[in-house]
Amino acid sequence: MSAAGSAARGHAAEGFRAILNREPDGVWVAPGRVNLIGEHTDYSGGLVLPMALPQVCTVTAATRDDDQFSVCSRQRPEDAVTAAVTVTPGQVRGWAAYAVGIAWALREAGHRIDGVDLVLDSTVPIGAGLSSSAAIGCSVASALRDLFDLPLEGLELAAIARRCENEFVGAPTGVMDQAVSMMARAGHLLYLDTRSMQIEQVPFALDQVGLTLLVIDTRTAHDLNDGGYGSRRKAVEDGARLLGVPELRDVDAVDLALALTRLEAEDPVIARRVRHVVTENARVRAVVDVLESGADPRRVGPILTAGHHSLRDDFEVSTPELDAAAEAAEAAGAYGARMTGGGFGGSAIALVDTDAVDAVKAAVTQAYAERGFQPAAFFSAVPAAGAHRLD
Repeated sequence: MSAAGSAARGHAAEGFRAILNREPDGVWVAPGRVNLIGEHTDYSGGLVLPMALPQVCTVTAATRDDDQFSVCSRQRPEDAVTAAVTVTPGQVRGWAAYAVGIAWALREAGHRIDGVDLVLDSTVPIGAGLSSSAAIGCSVASALRDLFDLPLEGLELAAIARRCENEFVGAPTGVMDQAVSMMARAGHLLYLDTRSMQIEQVPFALDQVGLTLLVIDTRTAHDLNDGGYGSRRKAVEDGARLLGVPELRDVDAVDLALALTRLEAEDPVIARRVRHVVTENARVRAVVDVLESGADPRRVGPILTAGHHSLRDDFEVSTPELDAAAEAAEAAGAYGARMTGGGFGGSAIALVDTDAVDAVKAAVTQAYAERGFQPAAFFSAVPAAGAHRLD
């Protein structure tokens, strides 16, 4: 274990002892993520290209001698939750549902889970569109897999975590967030075909060519349970049904114009949603082609910008804060910028020369001040490893 990992484990164990007055059985982490390209494609069999972040949810855990499942957050110690491991959907809500629901999902899949104490500690910004929820679910799933010796591999655990979010929490997400949180490799993007679940690790070492992927947290929290996300997903499903295909993945970009002509006559809104998904899959392929060809990664920039315009105009999930961040970043020299995540708030990303990062931050800060927005937060995204045990 690295010195940093050892220090993180020691800090987590110390916190567990302080709260529960006993020794933990282990410490596990799972990362948040930023998606480079491929938004709202993962629930229609499409392509995505995310990476894991160094920001993680840490779970310190120990088994109990009863059937109780207790969860405490070091960010919200006053909101500790205890439930039976036989908990069912609706019995626990809020942030704790993302942890408790893992026990439910495992039991639904036929695995035995006994009592356990969990203490959570997260550095993933909450509500920033960086998948703090998947970090919780994947870290807890990893812990329970090891504590109870369950025969589950990474993608199987990702499916458990997704089921927790979909059916226990009630967030109709796709599988991208959980897959990258479980399966990411440091220094790489995760190129995932969400239909076949085939994974390819794509090297992404921007520092070697003087580039930085800057994350701009708009500080406007998003909520995927508020109906906007669900309505977009329904439109995508309705579009596939109207076109007579299993999923929009089956609509080729070449045939898109004909498909849109049919849809616009029936429902112009669905037509725009379909156009986004089909063209977004093509953008994912284009980015991978650039990166795997050895071409200058700066060529990715315009593709990111095109993705933002599609999310803003066709999928209508952007916000004034996200638009202002992308526009200001590009005006200050970014090669491309777009919102990332499900939308309705959260974060944007910008591909920037490293020596221009400060100028881009200043431009976004000024744009926000002029519009009366609360100040944005910034950090540089570095591809990190997926979920793992620290001891």
